[in-house]
Amino acid sequence: QVQLVESGGGLVQAGGSLRLSCAASGRTFNSYVMGWFRQAPGKEREFVAAIKYFAWRTNYADSVKGRFTISRDNAKNTVYLQMNSLKPDDTGVYYCAAGVPAGPSASVNDYDYWGQGTQVTVSS
Repeated sequence: QVQLVESGGGLVQAGGSLRLSCAASGRTFNSYVMGWFRQAPGKEREFVAAIKYFAWRTNYADSVKGRFTISRDNAKNTVYLQMNSLKPDDTGVYYCAAGVPAGPSASVNDYDYWGQGTQVTVSS
């Protein structure tokens, strides 16, 4: 079992930055692929970024490449999402997820554990 708790969301102006954190419980954190997804009102949950055990194995949605950076600290059982140059389209509830796919998967179905989400609102 893995429990995930997100933090760091808030209201920011377009062009600003936020850093999301996801604290995970459990001793086997290192074995999980960690992902960030987001969901805007009236839309389906969509992939943002994912990272496997080794930090060089990452995957990003095209819409956030060059602006967002995912990282993890295995010693602290925490995964981060640094979000720069934020746009109004980035608004939504951001969810942290954990799963055991072969790589940093973009599929919602590959993740077994989910946090409660943290709201990110970007004003224009």
